[in-house]
Amino acid sequence: MFLKQDLIAPTHIIIPDTQCRPDVPTDALGWIGQYIVDEFSKKPKVKIIHLGDHADMPSLSQWDNKREMEGRRYLADIEAANRGFDVLNAPLNRYNKERAKIHKTVWKPEKHFLLGNHENRIERAASIDPKLDGTISVEQLNYAKHGWKVHGFLTPVSIDGVIYSHYFYQPQTGKPYGGNSIDTRLKNIGTSFTMGHQQMLMYGLRFVNGKSQHGLVAGAAYLHIEDYRGPQANAHWRGIIVKHEVVDGSYDPMFISLNYLCRRYEGQTLDKFMSKSYGYTLHSNASI
Repeated sequence: MFLKQDLIAPTHIIIPDTQCRPDVPTDALGWIGQYIVDEFSKKPKVKIIHLGDHADMPSLSQWDNKREMEGRRYLADIEAANRGFDVLNAPLNRYNKERAKIHKTVWKPEKHFLLGNHENRIERAASIDPKLDGTISVEQLNYAKHGWKVHGFLTPVSIDGVIYSHYFYQPQTGKPYGGNSIDTRLKNIGTSFTMGHQQMLMYGLRFVNGKSQHGLVAGAAYLHIEDYRGPQANAHWRGIIVKHEVVDGSYDPMFISLNYLCRRYEGQTLDKFMSKSYGYTLHSNASI
C-alpha cells in the first residue's frame, strides 16, 4: 500500500553562479531566497543545488601570474561572499524563526553547494604557497554554517539520477566541454547532467533506450556586468531553474528569470530597477 507521500517525486531548485564580490548588487539573492520559501516551504522532497562560484574571489584571479595576494582584498572578498550568502539564506532563516515561535515544524530542505573554480582559487593558492597554508581556506566561507552540504570542486554529485558538477571536462585534456551544442555534451557525458560555469542558458533533451536524458548549462544568477565580456556579451539569460518530478534523471524544467523575480518582488521590470538603483541595465554596460 502506497502512502500519498510515496507518490511525490522530488523537486530540484537550481541556483547558477552568483559571483559575489565587493560592491556588486545582491538584491537578486534576496529574491531567490524569498521565492524558494514562498513557493516551496510547504512542499516535501525539495532539494536546492547551488552550482558554485558564489564567491568570486577577484583578489586571487591572477594568482598564477603574480604569485602574491593582497591580504586586505582577500578578506574583503570573503566578507562580501559571506554577506551575499546571508542574504540568500535570510528568507529561510526568518521563516523558520517564525515557525519556531509558534511551535511549528521548521523547514529543512536538502541543500547542496558545489564548489566552483572561483572558490577553488583559495585552495590552489594555499597549495602553491606554503606560507598561506592554514591561513586561507574555503572553510572561511559560510556555506556549511548555513546548513549546506559542500561538495569538492569538480566532484560529480548524483541526485535522483541527475549528475551535477560546476562543470564537466574532457577526460583527455582536463578542459571544460565547450561549444554551443547541448546534444554533443549529452552524448559525451552520457547521462542527465547539470552544470554552471558558463554565462549562458542551454537545455537539451534526448531519448536513449526509451529513457530521457536532460542536459542543462546555466551559469548566471547575478545582477552585475562583467567588463571582460565586452559591451555585447552581457545580455545573457540570468535566473534559476526549478525541476519538477525528478525521477531517474528525468524532469520537467521551469525557467525563472531574474526579470520575473524582480517584477514579483520589486513591482517593476529588471531594466527599470537596475536603471533606477544602479544606473545601468543588463542589456548594455553603458550607464543610463
